[in-house]
Amino acid sequence: MISLAGRDIVHAWGKFVFTGVGLGLLIGVTLVMAGVYRGMVDDAKALLDNSGADLWVVQRDTLGPYAESSSVSDDAWRAIRAMPGVAQAANATYLTMQVRQGERDVRAMVVGIAPGAPGVTPGWPPQLVAGRHITRGHYEAVADVAAGMRLGERIAIRRNLYTVVGLTRRTVSSSGDPMIFIPLKDAQQAQFLKDNDAIWQSRRRTAANPAFNRPGVPGLLDAVIAAQSANASVNAVLVTLKPGQSADDTAAEIRRWKRLTVYTRPEMERILVGKLIATSAQQIGMFLAILAIVCAAIVAFIIYTLTMDKLREIAVLKLIGTRNRVIAGMILQQALVLGVIGFVVGRITAGLSAPLFPKYVLLVPFDTVAGFIAVLLLCALASLVAIRVALKIDPAEAIGG
Repeated sequence: MISLAGRDIVHAWGKFVFTGVGLGLLIGVTLVMAGVYRGMVDDAKALLDNSGADLWVVQRDTLGPYAESSSVSDDAWRAIRAMPGVAQAANATYLTMQVRQGERDVRAMVVGIAPGAPGVTPGWPPQLVAGRHITRGHYEAVADVAAGMRLGERIAIRRNLYTVVGLTRRTVSSSGDPMIFIPLKDAQQAQFLKDNDAIWQSRRRTAANPAFNRPGVPGLLDAVIAAQSANASVNAVLVTLKPGQSADDTAAEIRRWKRLTVYTRPEMERILVGKLIATSAQQIGMFLAILAIVCAAIVAFIIYTLTMDKLREIAVLKLIGTRNRVIAGMILQQALVLGVIGFVVGRITAGLSAPLFPKYVLLVPFDTVAGFIAVLLLCALASLVAIRVALKIDPAEAIGG
């Protein structure tokens, strides 16, 4: 049976090769799409790892700071830092925006980090591949290499210019945007400070309000205007715990006494993967199902065509006493060989094209093994149509032809 299938494949090797290459391109796209989803999950986990935090303290009843807007007073970290079991607490801001680099705009997540040091203060980039960390309180930045920036380059964030002093790698948002780290005060200004016209309009409305312009209370108007212009908010407080301290217990204490929402690492993973990536995962799943149907249709069509081309030969085999299971096995083997050729081509294509994608594509061995098994099953199912046709052939057709 093996010899029979092999000789037939050699006889029609051109169809098998070209069909296998075409099938392989589809399989390659399927593997890449699975890799895109794996990359999105890995980006989300890398985001949490790079923050260096054990707990995320955010505005009450929000999913922030990565899933939605969150605003916390920038002095809340002091009270949190004094709580039992807390090793470090630091403010952080996150703002996804367009950063001006020369003549082009780069979409990035701008992260404001509190004064401190890497490995000690949560929020700082864990390691650099070039340059140094931020040492000044203003106008210095550390960027991910995916942003395409160079050391010493000047970039524009809102109205200010920043010098790139360091480069890091795999510090990205959950959507794959590269991160740019700047001092916290600068980030607060970029995120919360209004433009000059808006400030002027706000002051004019405040000055026209009789409640703030009382003759018997000097300085009240100036105090109100100064309070409106102040940047006293951050998106989150990042907390690290002392060794052996329970994250759930500390989170419960912060929720109880500070009236804020606190998330542990597993909870943040569920938010990022289960909420932010859920829709994308559903879309990718639909595309994978469509591609699987297309692959099965291609295999079924080519095997059916090859079977129809040798109806007389199959009739002769039946006439000389060849069993149906031998003929069915020959067709099944041809379908499986076609699937193996396609998968090999597809895996090579996926491996070569993955680095060219703008988003991170993670090809894991489990998906490769699962994909190979799925391809073989699809090819086996696709061969059933051709097997059914072959088994219905009348041996008399060999004589009649």
